[in-house]
Amino acid sequence: MFKKVLIANRGEIASRILRTCKSLGIRTVAVYSEADKEALHVKEADESYLLGGSKVVESYLNIEKIIEIANVSKAEAIHPGYGLLSENAEFAKRCELEGITFIGPSPEVISKMGNKIKARKLMDASGVPVVPGILHPLADVEEAAAVAENIGYPVMLKASAGGGGIGMQIVHNEEEIRKAFEGNQKRAESFFGNGEMFIEKYVENPRHIEIQILADSQGNTVYLWERECSIQRRHQKVVEEAPSPFLDDATRLKMGETAVKAAKSIGYYNAGTVEFLVDKEKNFYFLEVNTRLQVEHPVTEEITGLDLVREQLRIAAGEPLAFTQSGIKKEGHAIEVRIYAEDPKTFFPSPGKITKLVLPEGQGIRHELGVSDQSVVTPFYDPMIAKLVVKGKNRIEAIDLLQNALRQYEVEGIKTNIPMLRKVVEHPAYLAGDTTTNFVEKYLQ
Repeated sequence: MFKKVLIANRGEIASRILRTCKSLGIRTVAVYSEADKEALHVKEADESYLLGGSKVVESYLNIEKIIEIANVSKAEAIHPGYGLLSENAEFAKRCELEGITFIGPSPEVISKMGNKIKARKLMDASGVPVVPGILHPLADVEEAAAVAENIGYPVMLKASAGGGGIGMQIVHNEEEIRKAFEGNQKRAESFFGNGEMFIEKYVENPRHIEIQILADSQGNTVYLWERECSIQRRHQKVVEEAPSPFLDDATRLKMGETAVKAAKSIGYYNAGTVEFLVDKEKNFYFLEVNTRLQVEHPVTEEITGLDLVREQLRIAAGEPLAFTQSGIKKEGHAIEVRIYAEDPKTFFPSPGKITKLVLPEGQGIRHELGVSDQSVVTPFYDPMIAKLVVKGKNRIEAIDLLQNALRQYEVEGIKTNIPMLRKVVEHPAYLAGDTTTNFVEKYLQ
């Protein structure tokens, strides 16, 4: 096992990784920006190094500076967390060239899965079901209109290198696609440096269900059941649960086996997530592979009893999986909600100083925090400040626990999405398990 690990991230996920490293006796190195000099992860690490200015391009996206700090601190491995450089193939390659272990899959796999068109092609060739659509980038708006007409409206216009809903739009007719194409292409180019666009059929009222996988470098791959992640705003998840209230055992098994098949087909190792869209008839279609630890990984940990960060570290250190598929349990029901510093009505960020923070406590309640009382939430980064995770014997018990916890959760000094989350988990449709991706638009707007 590693003696020292650098965490190339910030906020709650940096603290989460630090916790597991410390439990294993691994020394930790934190990196931080000017804006984060008083952040929790900086105080919790054994060593901390300044990266640069407050903007991500000056700090958390500065590959050369992170590599320099890893070498100076003699860190043997780098954990990228999620977001930022976690799915950056160039960063993974630089680690490899420097003899530093990147805790994640190979640069080649990251590159393949980072481009949605390439990923669709690979999955289609491997026999994994994909949403009907094209397997090449669109040449221009004229081709976009022709393809959409051929597939049949509504369709989903997507950026090949996109993520977080950026460059993505549902279009219902030719007029809409002509209006949407150029703007989404420019956004994709601006955010990802790649303006390639493609089109796939829009699956109406789908569920977003993903399969967590673990794979070692010896060729062993397992799935850790599913997560239902359909409650989203602006194509970003806000409520996740495991297991899904929608799947039956036969579909669950088939999706798990398909996810393993997808992972093996690309030579995947370490932790990853195969995401699917599932229609009302339980037909499922490949969406993408997230080549990193997911924000929502705690719900999987709660129902399996596994520490996914620990498994990532073990795999990266060359150890084989300590269990087979038959040894992975599924016990109870877990739900996670993401706490954002944002206006619950507009979803606009709400930076500022937290003047009061009171957390609900009790059996079955877990917190992942990136802030504390008196912390300053800056405008420079993603506005997610915490995650609240609950576990019950079943879904009804978990929801009851979550509802009570959200009523007790107090944050003052900034606005948060807690009022919106309470509306979600108290809504009759949510209670009934009617959790499709249009839930927020349908019931809360």
